[in-house]
Amino acid sequence: HVVLRDYLLAIVFLILGGAVGTLFAVLNLFLGKRRPNRSKEEPYECGLPSEVQRGFRFGISFYMVAMLFILFDIEVIFLYPIAVDLRAFGTFAMGETVVFVVLLTVALGAGGGDVVSNETGSNMPPGHVAALVGAGRTTQAVLEVDEIYLPRVLSATSADVVLLLNLSRDQLDRTNEVRMVAGRWRAALAAAPHTAVVANADDPLVVWGAGAAAQVHWVAAGTRWHLDAAGCPACEGRISFGGDGSWTCTAGCGFARPAPEASLQFSEDASEPHRGVWADGRVHDISLLLPGRFNHANALMAAVAAEAGGIDAALALAAMSGVENVAGRFTVCPFGPAQARLMLAKNPAGWSELLDMVAGDDGPVVVSINARIADGADPSWLWDVPFERLGERVVVATGERFRDLSVRLHYAGVAHVAHADPVDAVAAAAEGSARVIDVIANYTAFNHLLAARS
Repeated sequence: HVVLRDYLLAIVFLILGGAVGTLFAVLNLFLGKRRPNRSKEEPYECGLPSEVQRGFRFGISFYMVAMLFILFDIEVIFLYPIAVDLRAFGTFAMGETVVFVVLLTVALGAGGGDVVSNETGSNMPPGHVAALVGAGRTTQAVLEVDEIYLPRVLSATSADVVLLLNLSRDQLDRTNEVRMVAGRWRAALAAAPHTAVVANADDPLVVWGAGAAAQVHWVAAGTRWHLDAAGCPACEGRISFGGDGSWTCTAGCGFARPAPEASLQFSEDASEPHRGVWADGRVHDISLLLPGRFNHANALMAAVAAEAGGIDAALALAAMSGVENVAGRFTVCPFGPAQARLMLAKNPAGWSELLDMVAGDDGPVVVSINARIADGADPSWLWDVPFERLGERVVVATGERFRDLSVRLHYAGVAHVAHADPVDAVAAAAEGSARVIDVIANYTAFNHLLAARS
């Protein structure tokens, strides 16, 4: 009798709940109007119609939200009894609960100061997921993103800041022409008003892609690659480039280089520092261990992005000054008795910058080319690279596509020898020379040499 009385309210609640639910279900059968149509018969989830085929992959953020829901759904079970009747459980149980909540908070906040990055160059979604999953819990991520995947990654991550460095032809066997890529950037950034965009004002295609964004910080980072931006994306006119870095559409549509917020002053004199100059009068030296004008331009872009994220530009530049290499790029490695400086170039614009950097030297240089999936199966881009700049150097062609490279060097008027094996090529280049060998390779060729070093 006592037990029944203790559970009487629960039993009454269950009976009334079941009766009311059954009543409304029965009334609906007799009184409810039925107008079946295609929309009503589709799957219903949060009010959104189904617009995807089976097999569609949800973004990782969907699963993170789902896991957080499950986590806190379980935690409420532990916290609810304390909230209902603290006196019944006592102060010891209250203390246990406080400890539990503190540990939960620490666990959720662990790694908050860490920054996860896909610094190895795996810049497609599988590489992003691997970096994020492998880093554990973190609140900050800096991801290198392949240009074709930027809209997808932006939609999945709601990034605070997006950097747009340059846009050039790259792996046309798997991606689209750069004008189409710039158009997709434009649409994606227009739909992300919360995202701050840091964009290279000297590249017309980047300016077109970033032009519809709500927040844009323009940087005069410079670009020497103009072949993909000869046509105006706004009116199909022609782009005219000035010697001072300016550019404008000759058809008069108004599409022109925007006023930069910060500009790079790159000194050709080794005794003079390179500087970042801000429109508000600030000037910061850019002192890097990494060589090349393009690395200093990237550093300025990163400093402006740091400011957009709430970090002082001077502190950001100071942190960059100690970087010696990035995932092996610009590392001097031993290959037997030879020493080689490894450099990575992924597209004609990158090749052009590296060839400019090494053109003033007279030591041997090794060029290694593969054409695997990660490199792009079509090596026709070799004809866009100005290999003529290597005319005064001893050149060794190697890699899986060394024959294609050899043909291109022949028509560029560059004397060279060919070796199928990249390690043998480094040894051949070093023969009779005590100099450090410059090695420039595309993606998989670079990784092969990095793994093969002594």
